[in-house]
Amino acid sequence: MELRHLRYFVAVADAGSLTVAAEQTLHTSQPSLSRQIRDLEQEVGVQLMDRGAHGVELTPAGKAFLDHARMALLQAEAAKEAALRAAQPARPTFALGFMSGAEIGLLPEVDRVLRDEFPGIEIRLSSDYSPTLAKALMRRRLDAAFMRSEEYMGDLACRRVRTDPLIFVFPSDHRLASHAAVAPQEIVNETFYLPSKSAPAVRRAVLEYFNRAGIDLKPEHEVHNVVHAISMITSTRGVMLLPAYTKRYLPESITTRPVKGEVPTLDLVIAYHKANNSPILKLLLSRVGKLAGAAS
Repeated sequence: MELRHLRYFVAVADAGSLTVAAEQTLHTSQPSLSRQIRDLEQEVGVQLMDRGAHGVELTPAGKAFLDHARMALLQAEAAKEAALRAAQPARPTFALGFMSGAEIGLLPEVDRVLRDEFPGIEIRLSSDYSPTLAKALMRRRLDAAFMRSEEYMGDLACRRVRTDPLIFVFPSDHRLASHAAVAPQEIVNETFYLPSKSAPAVRRAVLEYFNRAGIDLKPEHEVHNVVHAISMITSTRGVMLLPAYTKRYLPESITTRPVKGEVPTLDLVIAYHKANNSPILKLLLSRVGKLAGAAS
């Protein structure tokens, strides 16, 4: 008994006709198919099908044989797939996180670098706030993440990718839009928004900057992300300090100006667990210089 005998038998049982199975499913001649079914019945030792004018019907023995024939074909296919998987090398995977928004400039170059060296790599991406990415790195759920350095990094290490200056952001028809640059003292009487605690690194940089400038900052509200900032600035004509890379997201109704004098900055880093010895991570760390150019 061969697999082809089982395949032919199942095809005829499903079609209910030797002619239909031969022409539409198996693409063989009806006499040849009839001969194969007779050979199978001879091998099994009992009649499996009744041939009639209106097609074929399975005998009780044929009905019992059908379920086992289907299972044998499925197991043969599963065996083939298992052999193919075993013959192929394991596909390398790399779990990579991005601080929301940072992937726009970085991901194309990161993807190119990794796939050039590891052609079959599976890159698993996630985007979130830096504190959430840090927790995922500590729990070894991520291999690396492009993020802000957090105050508590525990067993994490990081390498600087780029430095982002902070810029003033406000409506395009705001009085400050006529200035080439804006000093911190010029926004004292403006409605000012502070980044929320969900972005602690940006919030900390803004507070420390105004503290050094001797300004007692009294923000009206807090914003959680760039989309929220756009909404609040547009609707209330407020002012914010945001990283310069956010300019690419802003509509025409909002403009930016550089900071006059000392410019506050934030580092974007690639962070990873100190115990991670992945060759993929080592490659990524060795290309930080090129990534910095792509990210700017």
